[in-house]
Amino acid sequence: MIDAVTLEARIDGLGQPSVLIIGDLILDRYVMGEVARISPEAPIPVLRAQGAELRLGGAGNVAANLRSMEAEVEVIAVVGDDGFGRALSEKLTEIGVSNDSLIVDSTRPTIEKTRMISGSQQMLRVDWEDARPIDGEALATVLSRIPAAVERAQAVVLSDYGKGALAREVIELAIECARKRGIPVLVDPKGEDYTRYRGATLISPNKKEAEQAIGRSIQGREALPEAADELIALADLKSIVITLGADGIYHRTAQGVSGHDPARARAVFDVVGAGDTVVAQMALYLADGLDLMTSVALANHAAGVVVGRLGAVAVTRSELRARITESLPSTGKVLDDSTLDGVLEGWRRDGRRIVFTNGCFDVLHVGHVDYLRFARAAGDVLVVGVNDDASVSRLKGPERPVNPLGDRMKVLAALEMVEAVVSFGEDTPAHIIERITPDVLVKGEDWRDKGVVGREWVESHGGRVLLAPLVAGRSTTSTLERIRSGNTATGRA
Repeated sequence: MIDAVTLEARIDGLGQPSVLIIGDLILDRYVMGEVARISPEAPIPVLRAQGAELRLGGAGNVAANLRSMEAEVEVIAVVGDDGFGRALSEKLTEIGVSNDSLIVDSTRPTIEKTRMISGSQQMLRVDWEDARPIDGEALATVLSRIPAAVERAQAVVLSDYGKGALAREVIELAIECARKRGIPVLVDPKGEDYTRYRGATLISPNKKEAEQAIGRSIQGREALPEAADELIALADLKSIVITLGADGIYHRTAQGVSGHDPARARAVFDVVGAGDTVVAQMALYLADGLDLMTSVALANHAAGVVVGRLGAVAVTRSELRARITESLPSTGKVLDDSTLDGVLEGWRRDGRRIVFTNGCFDVLHVGHVDYLRFARAAGDVLVVGVNDDASVSRLKGPERPVNPLGDRMKVLAALEMVEAVVSFGEDTPAHIIERITPDVLVKGEDWRDKGVVGREWVESHGGRVLLAPLVAGRSTTSTLERIRSGNTATGRA
């Protein structure tokens, strides 16, 4: 398994390759609300709708995943001459993908899936679709655009949802053009016939899809190599990636080199779109020249992020880097400029209330512990800002700090109520507060008459300021005075 330091470096060195996506474009519609009663008309729950949201699904979600990771993206897909099709076109434009390669076919509707959700539970899905293979003018137009689009790409993704866009002629031409250029073709497959993907570089089925393709169940991890080899031979692949849900991702090459990357999800909230994330991430890394093992590890980390959220969502580079950095043993909760924004972005996307407080925290004592526990209780996550050594010296005198910045940050990070620790070098925390823009800003009650730095900024952005009670007789200054005087009896100043 590749260590986190190496994966972090790969993210930092990542370019912005161009990826072509061909496949089934779907409009995902989410209707959210609450169920409080059963219908008198039939024994079914009544969803009291409170809102609706449109998202890119299918090949569109692959595009969204790639764009959020800063790749250049082109999409060749077919939509109907209807409102759903226009909504898809607008959604692609919003994420920076041109709609020039969308082919309008008036003979079929745009694919749309409506999901009814109460709280976090999906209750019902309604699909509008015509899944017959594209033909006629629509097929001819798709085929005419593939060669030039492949010339502009560094990787090709075939996103197959079995909705008709990937007719056999489309798949064959895309693979033929990509092989001539020597660029990878990745397939998110559908159905039982994998011979239709013959000549692709890699396919990424989940375990159930792999079992359908070989016509038998895969009993345990020891059966994976044989199943993988069978699928590789079936479609003349260079490699295969099989997603195993809670068991992670298995990968194997045509030369028999295999590996297993364990699951990275902390909690599984919704697996919708996880396959899109994996194939998009893999395409990005392979297009940028990374090896298969590294690509799988990074894709697995990304999938671990998205399954913790509702619906088809994407992960950004900063979020992915932050997730990887969390597993570094020497840093953990200690963040720097390159990881802070990603952690904050992930928390905000998950709807978590961010609390911020700051201080020197030179010699940690019980007053600090009670203070930090009070701060943490005000929200979902607590970020602690720590003055660096130079600013402590300016504020407290040349003999301070007693403990260097690195030690102070690691001690704070070891406390269970602290989710993140970040340093700042200014005499006041104004800049770091503006960068974080917390939901709650906490300071000690001794700041009541001094004026809390950052109050105006936080309150102007909808946040609030709380003053924490202090433990009498407990402070770093009094602790150091007792040490100097030799009087270390508890409670004496």
